[in-house]
Amino acid sequence: MGVFFSSIQGILIIIGLIAVGYGLSALGWFSENSTRLIAKIVTQVALPTYMISTITKDFTADKLIKLLPNLAIPVISMTILIFISILLIKILKIDPKHKGLFASMFFNSNTVFVGLPVNMALFGEKSLPYVLVYYMANTTFFWTLGTYLIQMDGEIKGHFKLKTTLKKVFSPPLMGFIIGLILVMLHIQLPKFLMSDFEYLGNLTIPLSMIFIGISIYNAGLKNISFHKDNLAILFGRFICAPLLMAGLFLFIPASPLMRQVFIVQAAMPVMTNAPVVAKLYHADSDYAAIMVTETTLLSLIVVPIIMVLIK
Repeated sequence: MGVFFSSIQGILIIIGLIAVGYGLSALGWFSENSTRLIAKIVTQVALPTYMISTITKDFTADKLIKLLPNLAIPVISMTILIFISILLIKILKIDPKHKGLFASMFFNSNTVFVGLPVNMALFGEKSLPYVLVYYMANTTFFWTLGTYLIQMDGEIKGHFKLKTTLKKVFSPPLMGFIIGLILVMLHIQLPKFLMSDFEYLGNLTIPLSMIFIGISIYNAGLKNISFHKDNLAILFGRFICAPLLMAGLFLFIPASPLMRQVFIVQAAMPVMTNAPVVAKLYHADSDYAAIMVTETTLLSLIVVPIIMVLIK
């Protein structure tokens, strides 16, 4: 029962923060412009500084080099999930307005905002290196291919422009991630005051993202939460396909029990909380993304404890 309640607590923290955004929105605190501003602050200020602060604080060059081979496992898993999502889009005839969001939400999981507190609650600080390894792969996939797919949903399909595409791929959060890796590998230490600024700004990421999701849920309307095929397919991807695929990979790849457990839990996390933020920023269907974040986060209250019992 201890495992069950520990996993639930990590989810409840996130739901509580989302409820704050929902409640404030119900009180009329936010306008259309203010929600766009929150999206910009999260994606262009808070997340890049969060990347730099977290990576430089929690990693050393030796640790990065030692952990680097393990990156292949989540990379393989997410690559396979991408192809599965493409097949499902065709087979299920997913709404054309949701194709990019569907694929992105299918293969990316919430490895930091939900995954980190859940794993820390379940396994303690010893799980952190494996959490961050999965996070590296997940972050790279989301802020390159995932973000690009979401942006394509919000645009009129037209001419391919290399400059525009590169600008989309090398988004501020990914650049923050890359800068953090470079600083660690080159043993560069930024001034203490600057790192403190990055940490303070980075700490805005989780609460602002959760508040934004709460606003989006209010705007979308809880009555719109449903379980039609587009939604059910995402639930299948997040809670059945992804963890089973990860568990299957470990039949062929030797790994410590802790790494196996952390990676399976990370694979089964809810939809990325940044999906509705990015969707809003690029005029895709942020309501659909917010609803999927809500559905997967709520259902993870049931799914994560079950997975923990199965893999213990």
